[in-house]
Amino acid sequence: MFNDARSKRVMLVAHCVLNQNSISDGTADYPGSDQALVELLLGAKVGIVQLPCPELMCLGLDRGNPDGGSCPLLVENTRIRGAMARRSAARKLESLARSVVYQILEYRKHGFDVLGIVGINRSPSCGVETTSRNSREVAGRGVFMEALLREMKRSKVPARMLGIKAGERRAAIESLRELIPTAGKPPRRAAPRSRARRPRESRPSV
Repeated sequence: MFNDARSKRVMLVAHCVLNQNSISDGTADYPGSDQALVELLLGAKVGIVQLPCPELMCLGLDRGNPDGGSCPLLVENTRIRGAMARRSAARKLESLARSVVYQILEYRKHGFDVLGIVGINRSPSCGVETTSRNSREVAGRGVFMEALLREMKRSKVPARMLGIKAGERRAAIESLRELIPTAGKPPRRAAPRSRARRPRESRPSV
């Protein structure tokens, strides 16, 4: 099954890697997509699974604050984190996390390599190593990544998580490069060709 041209290698990436138009006001680094990261994955023959944008789904495109783009970044991020912690948003986060884990389970059931999950550090929702809290960037996960990790543990679905910052392109590319070869199956090596041994020439006796 699925023995066609597909690589059977996928990576789940934060929504805004592919669609910067979804990101909170004043924080986009690129006009459309993070082209360098997308090209890296496509060049490695990795299918890109776009995660939902939890803030868009829970708070709307303006994140519930039409003036958010004029606020200091970490102050607005902290406000967004608080809004995402409300009961209605938390329930939606759980539903989004279940849908992501279902996809991971389906891919793995059919023998695909799920190389990892890429989030956006400092994000109040999608941060992996760092997030925003109390108007500061601090160690920890965003609320969506927390919900996703809980659902992964409940469903016993391990997967590597990696956080990047889109504005720090070189570091992001290097981090992603480390994830690709270490998480998937190693490339098959061609069997060494056996060399035919030459028969030994018999030396004439002296």
